[in-house]
Amino acid sequence: MKLKRLLKAGFGIAISMCLGMSATVAAAADAGTYPDRMIKLIAGYPPGGGTDMQARLVAQKLGELWGQSVVVENKPGALGLVSIAALKEAAPDGYTMYIGTSDHMIFAPSMYSNLPFDSVRDFSPVSPVATQPIVVVVRPDLPVNSMKELVALAKSKPGDITFASPGNGSMAHLGAELFQSMTGIKLLHLPYKGSAPALNGLLSGQGADIMFASLASVMPHIKAGKLRALAITIDRRWPGLPDVPTSAEAGFPDLQMFTWNGIFLPAGTPKPIVDKMNKALVEILAMPDVKERLASLGFDPLSSTPEEYLDFIKADLKKWGKIVQDAGIKKQPF
Repeated sequence: MKLKRLLKAGFGIAISMCLGMSATVAAAADAGTYPDRMIKLIAGYPPGGGTDMQARLVAQKLGELWGQSVVVENKPGALGLVSIAALKEAAPDGYTMYIGTSDHMIFAPSMYSNLPFDSVRDFSPVSPVATQPIVVVVRPDLPVNSMKELVALAKSKPGDITFASPGNGSMAHLGAELFQSMTGIKLLHLPYKGSAPALNGLLSGQGADIMFASLASVMPHIKAGKLRALAITIDRRWPGLPDVPTSAEAGFPDLQMFTWNGIFLPAGTPKPIVDKMNKALVEILAMPDVKERLASLGFDPLSSTPEEYLDFIKADLKKWGKIVQDAGIKKQPF
């Protein structure tokens, strides 16, 4: 499984569950009659973004496959807590699902000490949907053309080279922290209030010097010559940016990072339902038109078993929690 290869590279109180599932749910799970009514797919972001587009693609294909309506419900806000709360409060019967993100499930728990959910305990992971590579980009007038030149410049000007992020605890923030810990350089963090302001700060030439940015957000600017890409932080070159080296090719093989989205159900959902949904997602993510659509948006399709996905989440929590600790970042109360 590709997920295993990626692993190598790379509220308050848990839900009170009844000791036994209802006879109706258990019977439906065992008899294979699920689903027999509409399914709701919760997304923690507004319409139009990458997570929302993935959710609508999954909903469409799942509806076609099962012959039941799958409706996307957008619930943005509060580090994803609005959407996560809706999932936690839902019955564990398979009719409420959630497209989770690494921002919500990994980075928020790594940065905040009293989040009212536990990424492992409170949910039933079904399968990842896609990953998105991170690209190290710089403003065009910064006098560097490679990652090694960036390190040399940063070492010559400790604390003078700035990096943008959408805020504390984002991938852009923690990715830069990882890079600093690997190289011994010191960068100055410029946290903005969101991805768009952070990118604008980089594009304006009056804010940040570099950014560890999601592929989809910067690919048009790279192609237009408004940003210079130094490396893509996965183990192969991206077809849409064939001239951009991988982090390994750039001299930093351990600089591997990506964001991800995946499907979750409430904790306690019967395993036959989890497995049936997993089987459907694996089939959907292997469809040529789905793979093509995700790639056009800057995403890399990825599926796994529920067990592999759970191991992946645990490993990601450990990895990024250590990076936060090693960087001396104190967890903040939410």
